[in-house]
Amino acid sequence: MPRFKLRVEYAGTRYSGWQIQKNARTVQGTLGEAVVAATGERTFELYGAGRTDAGVHALNQIAHLDVRTGLPPEGLRRRINEALPADVNVLAVDKAPHKFHARHHAISRAYVYQIAQRRTAFAKPFVWWVKEPLDVAAMESAARLFVGRQDFQGFTDDDPEDKSTVVEVSLVTVAVHGDALHVIVEGSHFLWKMVRRMVGVLVAVGRHDLAASAVPALLESPNGIPATLTAPASGLFLARVVYPGDRPGPVPLPPMTL
Repeated sequence: MPRFKLRVEYAGTRYSGWQIQKNARTVQGTLGEAVVAATGERTFELYGAGRTDAGVHALNQIAHLDVRTGLPPEGLRRRINEALPADVNVLAVDKAPHKFHARHHAISRAYVYQIAQRRTAFAKPFVWWVKEPLDVAAMESAARLFVGRQDFQGFTDDDPEDKSTVVEVSLVTVAVHGDALHVIVEGSHFLWKMVRRMVGVLVAVGRHDLAASAVPALLESPNGIPATLTAPASGLFLARVVYPGDRPGPVPLPPMTL
């Protein structure tokens, strides 16, 4: 059975996340239905690199697909897209080695969070509109404190007894593009709600509700504050997944800027 590597973009607004669930519309489930329509096969494996949460989008989700088909990769891509709704799109399909695993072989993932600094008629499903002025320099100072190998137990609902909450974060930046503010976070992997809580803390710093110097204490002594500051899912995008041998350039940004 051949293995394919899929690169997928989607608007997550209508979906209960990537991972298939009973009685819920998910991206994985929708993509799986399109695979059946494209190939006629009901026995296949479809595995994503990241389990994006409900309402979270993807610019470059990576998945591997094992399915019996005589279609070439480009033909398979076209046939799958013909069966998909408009808010999910397969950007590329390539043959992959049988040992390739979309999740386990990824060495880093990058997310972009998009904040609107003005009211918008068009971008509401893809931003968090923060009405107050934000001190970007203070946010940049706080962002640097997240970098490194640290325990993010206070930034997730994952149970530390079930899985490690230690994450290697390699990059956190804050950049202004017009009326949009982009927070870029890259690391080895991410925990449930971790990026949204990091962004919520950065926005609190930008509003001067928290000092940038508070970040180390939030990491060292979990106290529930990050949970109360969780940013909405609407502004979060899985931007890229990196594998051994890749030569990644700049982290891509959402196409709609303000």
